[in-house]
Amino acid sequence: MILTVAKKANSTQHMNVHHLCPPTPTLTSLLTVFRRVEMVVALQNVTTITISDDTPVVALSTGWFNHKSRCLHNITISGNGRSVVAMVVDECDSTKGCDADHDYQPPCPNNIVDASRAVWKALGVPPNEWGGLDITWSDA
Repeated sequence: MILTVAKKANSTQHMNVHHLCPPTPTLTSLLTVFRRVEMVVALQNVTTITISDDTPVVALSTGWFNHKSRCLHNITISGNGRSVVAMVVDECDSTKGCDADHDYQPPCPNNIVDASRAVWKALGVPPNEWGGLDITWSDA
């Protein structure tokens, strides 16, 4: 696997993410690191829960998140010669960004699987190499 650095999208670009996303999730994606240590996930019609960064969870780019259809479902991520199952808990927004609601971060590229450190550890990637890793993934 080639270790790459995630490139940030230009905040002035507008794109229809649903047409740009690969049609199947088994194509090569880029694994990145969650920007926060703990995530608070507001589940539809359920109490908000806090998930530790030691839990294997991911956020998917907007097109793959697919209007929450993958939320709380597991995916299998393969990279670095290993595989791990992680739960989809959030969207890495590919359509909006650079505002207070998104911590002034630019929109995510359309091929991102944003992972907790538990995913990186399970894939056997040393912490000093976390940041971008070519992976494949599929619904578990």
